[in-house]
Amino acid sequence: MRMFGQVGTRDGDGAGGTVTDEGSGVVLRVAGEADLDTAAELFRGYLDFYEVTVQDAGAPREFLAERIAKGESLVLLADAPGVPGTVGFAQVYQAFSSLTLSTAWILNDLYVAPAGRRTGAGRALLREVQRRAREAGVAGVQLETAYDNHVAQGLYESEGFVREEFHVYFHDLG
Repeated sequence: MRMFGQVGTRDGDGAGGTVTDEGSGVVLRVAGEADLDTAAELFRGYLDFYEVTVQDAGAPREFLAERIAKGESLVLLADAPGVPGTVGFAQVYQAFSSLTLSTAWILNDLYVAPAGRRTGAGRALLREVQRRAREAGVAGVQLETAYDNHVAQGLYESEGFVREEFHVYFHDLG
């Protein structure tokens, strides 16, 4: 089932696959098969940031390739003006909210490489996820971050995200 296969994309004239964030000049695009190496490099940076050890160096690329091929996630990439290469990525999954009886999106991953920080790339990715969610008729976007990631928390709260009063639990079955 392709969850994100029908999510609209646009370019400067509203028809193609890229959009430029007006405030920062950051160019955003939906990652496709041709972007897998770039997206995987950023994904590895994200995993390193959260101190996740990956035994197989190719696993992040394979994971993204499968999600994209099956339409199970929306992966956005960001290019910042004046910074070489792609500097950020976001990965979104579709979920369902029993409490609202509707669809919700989970912004599972948002990462900007050190060279792209303070360029507006993170904010542009976050805003594009929200724009696409509204366009898709989604009830809301949920995310989580580490307790000590105060920079990310500040960004999320400045963009209207509200800290919920729920505790997140996880039971590792591996």
